Amino acid sequence: MNWTHEIHGSRGLAIAGSKLGSAKIVHGPEGQRKLAGGGVRNERNHRTTSKKQCAPDGALEYSRRMPSTHLSLHYHLVFSTKDRRPFILPAWRERLHTFLGGIVKNLNGIPEAVGGVADHVHLLIGLRATHCLADVMRDVKAVSSKWVHDEIGERAFQWQEGYGGFTVGVPQCPAVCDYIGRQEEHHRTRTFQEEYLEFLQRGGVEYDERYLW
Repeated sequence: MNWTHEIHGSRGLAIAGSKLGSAKIVHGPEGQRKLAGGGVRNERNHRTTSKKQCAPDGALEYSRRMPSTHLSLHYHLVFSTKDRRPFILPAWRERLHTFLGGIVKNLNGIPEAVGGVADHVHLLIGLRATHCLADVMRDVKAVSSKWVHDEIGERAFQWQEGYGGFTVGVPQCPAVCDYIGRQEEHHRTRTFQEEYLEFLQRGGVEYDERYLW
């Protein structure tokens, strides 16, 4: 199995906003106003002269400082064991989930929720603008696989190659955390395949089921 799905839809929230620098209107002699760009307008006869391109009358003159950047990037990540084999036993499942959260934290991300059942895991994490999601997923899988091999002694354990990545808006984060925390309850009546197909359909992701599993 080799698949990766990343969704950045209407539920995602990325605020690249700014607080503008100091702004002011500069007044010149009587009947004149200095415009953004350095031009001067004579309000009596409406003639404008400028050494630079003038902005509309009354425009604000802003400082040239780069605005700040504000981000809120939350990802719901889903991935399974190779061939969906039920490797993750109850005896050490919680330890694995804790370890996965620790990996995210060591990568300077924020682990908000981790859960799952025998054949797959869910993570809700917060990332920085400088993170590359593919690199984060590579490290999470590699480090956790080694931990399972060394600490649990399950040498055959492997994760699948791909993953599902879905952006989550802040208002939806509590509901996603609750969903992740109730994984065992959810999977009493539905399989991982059914769950994952629903995620793809809700996210509007095109897929060919012949190559999905």
